[in-house]
Amino acid sequence: MNNPKNGTPVDSSSPYKASLTREQFLFYEMRTTAKLMMAGLSDEDIMNHIVNGNAFQYPTEKSVRGQARACLVRLHMLGDTSLVEAIATQPVETAKQVCLYALMKYNRLVWDFMITVIGEKYRLMDTSFGKIDLNTYFIRLQEQNDAVATWSDTTITKLKQVLTRILVENEYLDNAKTDHINPVWLNPTLENAIRSNNEDAALPAFNCFS
Repeated sequence: MNNPKNGTPVDSSSPYKASLTREQFLFYEMRTTAKLMMAGLSDEDIMNHIVNGNAFQYPTEKSVRGQARACLVRLHMLGDTSLVEAIATQPVETAKQVCLYALMKYNRLVWDFMITVIGEKYRLMDTSFGKIDLNTYFIRLQEQNDAVATWSDTTITKLKQVLTRILVENEYLDNAKTDHINPVWLNPTLENAIRSNNEDAALPAFNCFS
């Protein structure tokens, strides 16, 4: 596969994918899919239910199918029925936090950002946040990864916007223009699941250092 920007080959094996520009946080979609999963439906039945009923209210069947597939993959990657149930039934704040963990596991770009940028902020007790943090993160990635280096400026800008919206939706930021991050509290159910998965490296992303 060639990079349309300059014709050079793109490393399809790179852990970093720009798919976040279309497969974003998807809280409503994740909640809808999790409820169907907890009802005992198979993946095929869930897909048919969502697509045939246009449960996500998208304009095209292709977009509905693509996002439903992404939701199913994320939910399965949790590997924990209690977390799927939390997304389906818990209060919005808790469910969103589990969705964020699912997205981190699904998308390496989000995983690294939440740990190396947000987690490091919490570790250093540095509450400042701004465009410079996003710019520095992507500059570092572009220097370290050949595939990321081929991404267009438009793609990078879009990814920065998506990451900012994710932070706002999970109340790390009050809004897209704020200059500080808020403290967050890690739900015990999610903390236990993260530790059980031997993914303690993810804990700083949720302001957890105990």
